[in-house]
Amino acid sequence: MMDLIKAVENTFTKEIDFPDFGAGDTITVSYKISEGEKERIQDYRGIVIQRKGEGTTKTFTVRKVTGGIGIERIFPLYSPSIEKIVVNKKGKVRRARIFYLRKLTGKKARIKEKRF
Repeated sequence: MMDLIKAVENTFTKEIDFPDFGAGDTITVSYKISEGEKERIQDYRGIVIQRKGEGTTKTFTVRKVTGGIGIERIFPLYSPSIEKIVVNKKGKVRRARIFYLRKLTGKKARIKEKRF
Protein backbone atom coordinates (compact mmCIF):
# COMPACT_ATOMS: atom_id res chain seq x y z
CA MET A 1 0.00 0.00 0.00
CA MET A 2 2.78 2.43 0.89
CA ASP A 3 4.55 1.68 -2.40
CA LEU A 4 1.40 2.62 -4.29
CA ILE A 5 1.10 5.92 -2.40
CA LYS A 6 4.76 6.78 -3.07
CA ALA A 7 4.36 5.94 -6.78
CA VAL A 8 1.38 8.30 -7.07
CA GLU A 9 3.19 11.06 -5.15
CA ASN A 10 6.25 10.77 -7.41
CA THR A 11 4.15 11.38 -10.52
CA PHE A 12 2.93 14.70 -9.09
CA THR A 13 6.24 15.92 -7.70
CA LYS A 14 8.28 15.29 -10.87
CA GLU A 15 6.01 17.31 -13.18
CA ILE A 16 6.49 20.66 -11.45
CA ASP A 17 9.93 22.26 -11.22
CA PHE A 18 10.00 25.19 -8.79
CA PRO A 19 13.16 27.09 -7.83
CA ASP A 20 14.91 26.25 -4.57
CA PHE A 21 13.81 28.61 -1.80
CA GLY A 22 13.63 28.59 1.97
CA ALA A 23 12.84 30.68 5.02
CA GLY A 24 13.95 34.29 4.69
CA ASP A 25 13.72 34.42 0.90
CA THR A 26 11.55 37.03 -0.78
CA ILE A 27 9.45 35.35 -3.46
CA THR A 28 6.63 36.16 -5.86
CA VAL A 29 3.95 33.49 -6.20
CA SER A 30 1.72 33.73 -9.28
CA TYR A 31 -1.50 31.81 -8.73
CA LYS A 32 -4.82 31.43 -10.55
CA ILE A 33 -7.98 32.94 -9.15
CA SER A 34 -11.31 31.90 -10.63
CA GLU A 35 -14.18 34.35 -10.29
CA GLY A 36 -17.27 32.80 -11.79
CA GLU A 37 -16.30 31.68 -15.28
CA LYS A 38 -13.29 34.01 -15.54
CA GLU A 39 -9.76 33.11 -14.51
CA ARG A 40 -6.93 35.51 -13.80
CA ILE A 41 -3.42 35.31 -12.40
CA GLN A 42 -2.54 37.28 -9.28
CA ASP A 43 0.93 37.83 -7.84
CA TYR A 44 1.63 37.59 -4.11
CA ARG A 45 5.04 38.88 -3.05
CA GLY A 46 6.41 38.41 0.42
CA ILE A 47 8.92 36.72 2.71
CA VAL A 48 8.83 32.97 3.23
CA ILE A 49 8.53 32.36 6.97
CA GLN A 50 8.36 28.56 6.87
CA ARG A 51 8.35 25.44 4.72
CA LYS A 52 6.54 22.43 6.05
CA GLY A 53 5.41 18.94 5.10
CA GLU A 54 6.63 15.99 3.12
CA GLY A 55 5.90 14.63 -0.34
CA THR A 56 2.85 16.09 -2.02
CA THR A 57 1.68 17.70 1.23
CA LYS A 58 4.51 20.26 1.28
CA THR A 59 3.38 23.79 2.09
CA PHE A 60 5.06 27.16 2.51
CA THR A 61 3.89 30.30 4.29
CA VAL A 62 4.47 33.73 2.76
CA ARG A 63 4.11 36.93 4.79
CA LYS A 64 3.72 40.45 3.48
CA VAL A 65 2.82 43.73 5.14
CA THR A 66 0.16 45.85 3.44
CA GLY A 67 -0.99 49.10 4.97
CA GLY A 68 0.73 48.30 8.25
CA ILE A 69 -1.15 45.01 8.60
CA GLY A 70 0.72 41.72 8.27
CA ILE A 71 -0.92 39.20 5.95
CA GLU A 72 0.16 35.57 5.81
CA ARG A 73 -0.88 33.06 3.22
CA ILE A 74 -0.22 29.32 3.18
CA PHE A 75 0.34 27.77 -0.25
CA PRO A 76 0.46 24.03 -1.01
CA LEU A 77 3.66 23.60 -3.05
CA TYR A 78 2.16 21.18 -5.58
CA SER A 79 -1.13 23.02 -6.00
CA PRO A 80 -2.43 23.16 -9.59
CA SER A 81 -3.44 26.80 -9.04
CA ILE A 82 0.20 27.94 -8.69
CA GLU A 83 1.49 29.10 -12.07
CA LYS A 84 5.06 30.01 -11.13
CA ILE A 85 7.32 30.97 -8.25
CA VAL A 86 10.06 33.56 -8.69
CA VAL A 87 12.80 34.08 -6.08
CA ASN A 88 13.44 37.83 -5.85
CA LYS A 89 16.00 37.85 -3.00
CA LYS A 90 17.79 35.17 -1.01
CA GLY A 91 17.67 35.96 2.70
CA LYS A 92 20.27 35.10 5.30
CA VAL A 93 18.55 33.68 8.39
CA ARG A 94 19.58 31.14 11.00
CA ARG A 95 16.18 29.57 11.62
CA ALA A 96 13.93 27.30 9.56
CA ARG A 97 10.80 29.04 10.85
CA ILE A 98 11.09 32.78 11.35
CA PHE A 99 7.92 33.56 13.28
CA TYR A 100 9.77 36.28 15.19
CA LEU A 101 9.13 38.54 12.17
CA ARG A 102 5.50 38.84 13.28
CA LYS A 103 6.50 41.00 16.25
CA LEU A 104 8.95 43.21 14.36
CA THR A 105 8.08 46.35 12.37
CA GLY A 106 9.98 48.83 10.23
CA LYS A 107 13.75 48.50 9.87
CA LYS A 108 13.91 45.75 12.48
CA ALA A 109 11.90 43.47 10.20
CA ARG A 110 14.52 43.56 7.44
CA ILE A 111 16.42 40.42 6.53
CA LYS A 112 20.02 40.53 5.35
CA GLU A 113 20.57 39.44 1.78
CA LYS A 114 22.74 36.40 1.08
CA ARG A 115 25.87 37.16 -0.94
CA PHE A 116 27.19 34.73 -3.53
